[in-house]
Amino acid sequence: MTDRLTPKQRHYVMSRIRSKNTKPELKVRQWLWQHGYRYRLNVKSVPGKPDIVMRPYRTAIFVNGCFWHGHFVLLGVRSGELGVDALRHCEASFRENGRSNPDNTLIIENSNCCKIPQSNRDYWVNKIRRNQERDQRNYQILHDNGWQVIVVWECQLTPQLIEETMLRVELLLNEHFLALHQPKAVPYEYQETPAAIAAEEECYGKR
Repeated sequence: MTDRLTPKQRHYVMSRIRSKNTKPELKVRQWLWQHGYRYRLNVKSVPGKPDIVMRPYRTAIFVNGCFWHGHFVLLGVRSGELGVDALRHCEASFRENGRSNPDNTLIIENSNCCKIPQSNRDYWVNKIRRNQERDQRNYQILHDNGWQVIVVWECQLTPQLIEETMLRVELLLNEHFLALHQPKAVPYEYQETPAAIAAEEECYGKR
């Protein structure tokens, strides 16, 4: 099936898609705020300009739309997994099963939450793969600089799943906070000093 839109029409449609203040992002922000968490939004100084930045927790939260960020490849991730470790787990799973291209890029397939349009399929596959590669670079930079990265997918924020998803986010936040602020053990240095003798008799000189 051929693309029904002209390049100009396609460009206009793409330009109307919102990149911030999306409904999934608002759900996450509302839950965090109601539970006493404070944050900053779209901080340009943080690599990847995360949707939500929580500096006291040194955590960046990305609220990803399943289609645009390629949730297709996450078919191998265990249900409910969040964060950059989930992405790595999925990549390893797919490569172990030989489901990668010769150039070592993952095969993009349909999943339960989204499907690749049959019209102009190559265009969408390439675009999604570029988005995935860009995301992975940003996640790695953050991780290398001591940031925790949490990725929340749109499909994890349905009315049936949002509470469980956000409780997992809260657990990751608290674990990382404790790890950051855990007191460092001060090494004890033993120094030998002369022992005092209890009730020692004083020696007086002869008169």
